[in-house]
Amino acid sequence: MSEAEKLKAEVLQAQQNSDIASLYMLEGRAHDTFDEKTLQSFYMNILDLALERLTDTLEAHRVMDMNEVQDFATLRALYEYAIEHYDAGKLHDASALFEVLSGLSNDKKFSAALKFHWIASKEELSFDDFISNIADIDATQEAGTFYISCFNNKAQKLLDSSKIDAE
Repeated sequence: MSEAEKLKAEVLQAQQNSDIASLYMLEGRAHDTFDEKTLQSFYMNILDLALERLTDTLEAHRVMDMNEVQDFATLRALYEYAIEHYDAGKLHDASALFEVLSGLSNDKKFSAALKFHWIASKEELSFDDFISNIADIDATQEAGTFYISCFNNKAQKLLDSSKIDAE
């Protein structure tokens, strides 16, 4: 069995188990092995599983636990999806996703960070301006979070001037 066939079998098993975390663990190998079309399918499968988990979570009226591996992986997938929308200029869609995500986790730091994302996209601040003027990318990298978690002083001004109740 070739490396590509082995990897596809592992991916299929993870998908059948709705195991988003395992799919993320296979991500590096997927990049090294799959062509662009297969890689896009790989990420679509992660997103599909994350959206299913989002629906289940909302229907159960619960929040996701950042310490639970599948919840963590789901939040990461949904965050990446929201960032893709934001970067593509789909501000309304990004804003709606960030709003949902800001209330979806029991992690207060994640929720607070997502409120900055939500407000910036709601206020139609471009993604590039958000990265340049609001986010502190160096501090975020030092923090080691999968999401933009650190912000500069302009972020608080954005929050204060927003019409959105961020509490």
